[in-house]
Amino acid sequence: MREYLLTLCITAAVTYLLTGPVRKFAIVAGAMPEIRARDVHREPTPRLGGIAMFFGLCAGLLVADHLTNLSEVFEKSNEPRALLSGAALIWLIGVLDDKFEIDALIKLGGQMIAAGVMVMQGLTILWLPIPSVGTVALTQWQGTLLTVALVVITINAVNFVDGLDGLAAGMVCIAAAAFFMYTYRIWYSYGIEAAAPATLFATILMGMCLGFLPHNMHPARIFMGDSGSMLIGLVLAAGAISVTGQVDPDNLFGGSERSTVHQMVPVYIPLLMPLTIIAVPTADLVLAIVRRTWRGQSPFAADRGHLHHRLLEIGHSHSRAVLIMYFWSALIAFGALAYSVNSASMWIVLSVVILSALGLVLLLLPRFTPRAPRWAEAFVPPRYRRRRAVAEAASTPAHASAADEEPRPPVAAGTSGANGATAVSRRSRSLDRRKAGTSG
Repeated sequence: MREYLLTLCITAAVTYLLTGPVRKFAIVAGAMPEIRARDVHREPTPRLGGIAMFFGLCAGLLVADHLTNLSEVFEKSNEPRALLSGAALIWLIGVLDDKFEIDALIKLGGQMIAAGVMVMQGLTILWLPIPSVGTVALTQWQGTLLTVALVVITINAVNFVDGLDGLAAGMVCIAAAAFFMYTYRIWYSYGIEAAAPATLFATILMGMCLGFLPHNMHPARIFMGDSGSMLIGLVLAAGAISVTGQVDPDNLFGGSERSTVHQMVPVYIPLLMPLTIIAVPTADLVLAIVRRTWRGQSPFAADRGHLHHRLLEIGHSHSRAVLIMYFWSALIAFGALAYSVNSASMWIVLSVVILSALGLVLLLLPRFTPRAPRWAEAFVPPRYRRRRAVAEAASTPAHASAADEEPRPPVAAGTSGANGATAVSRRSRSLDRRKAGTSG
C-alpha cells in the first residue's frame, strides 16, 4: 500500500506542478478558443491541460517501475507498456484537437486505433463472467471488438461529461478510487496477481485527477481539453479491461464455479463494476445520442442538453451542480463496491435507497423556496424571511430584472485577464461609447 501511495503522490505532484507552465504555453500557442453557445464559462480559458496529465502518467509509471513490489507488474505483464502506447496516441490526437479542432469522425478513428494498439500488445478481454453460465472464453476477434467498443464508449462518456469546471476530473477520480479498492481487494486479499496492473492504473489515474483538480475547480484557470478527457477515459477503460478480461476466478480457486464465486465476488460484479463507475457519464452519453438523432442532428453535434446543463437550468449554482454529480457517481460506484464485498447484506441495499432519496431531494431543492415562520426569521438567512423577500421584490425595478436576463455576449480570445482572457467590463464599454461619441 505504501508503494501505491508513493506512486499516487508522485503522479499528483508532477501533474500539479506542470499544469501552471502548460497553462502559459496554451495561452502563447493560442489554444484558447472563443466561447461557444453551449459553453457555461464566460471568459476564454486555455486548454491543453492534458499535457500535464500525460506527463503525470509517465512519471507514475516510471516511479512504479523502480519500486520493489510494483516493478513485478512490468516484469510479468506487458499491460503497462500497452497502456502507455495507447495513451500517447490518444493524447497526441487530443492535443491536435485542442489546437486545430479536428473533425469528430477523425477523433473516433483515432480512438479505435489507440484501442487496437493496446489490443496488439496484450491488453484485451480474454473471457467474460456471465451470470448462470459461468466463464465464457472469447475468440480473438470477439475480444478485440469488445475491447475497442469498451474503450471508445468510456472515452466518449468522459468527454461528454466534461462540461463544468472540475466535473470530469472529480467524477473520474471518484470512479478510480472505488475501482482501486475493488482491484486491491482482489490482488491483496486473494493473492491474484492478474489484478495488479488494474490496481496500478487506478492509482495513477487518481493521481492525475487530484493533481489537475486544484487548477480546474470553479472558476477554472485551465481546461483539460480533449487531450485530458480522452486520456483519463482511456486509462479508466484500460483498468476495467485488465481486471474484467484477465482475472479468471474458475482457474484461480478449486471447486465449482458457484463456490468460487461465493469465495471471491458475485460473478457479475467483474462485468458490471467497469460499467457502474462510468454509469453517470454513460447515461449522459446515451441520452445525448437519443436526443440529437431524434432532432435529426448528428450524434456528435454539441448542444446544451447534458445532465450538468439541466442542473444549471433547474436553478443549481455551478459548484452545487458539480457536487451533485459527484454524489451520484460516488453512490453508484461505492454502492457496487459494497455489494461486491457482501451481496447478502440488506443494510447495503437500505443505505443505497436512503442515499438515493437524499440525492433526489438535492436535485429538486431549487424548486422549493421554504419560508421560515415569523418568530424564527431572526435565526435564518435573509433569503428565507418573508418580510425581506417582499421588500426586495417591491424595491427591485422591473427593467433591472429584464436586464439581468439578457445573455452576455461572448468574449473573443486573444487578450489576457483573470482566467487567461479578459471579459469586457462595464467601465471599458463606457469608455468606448465616450470615444465613439467624441469622434463622431
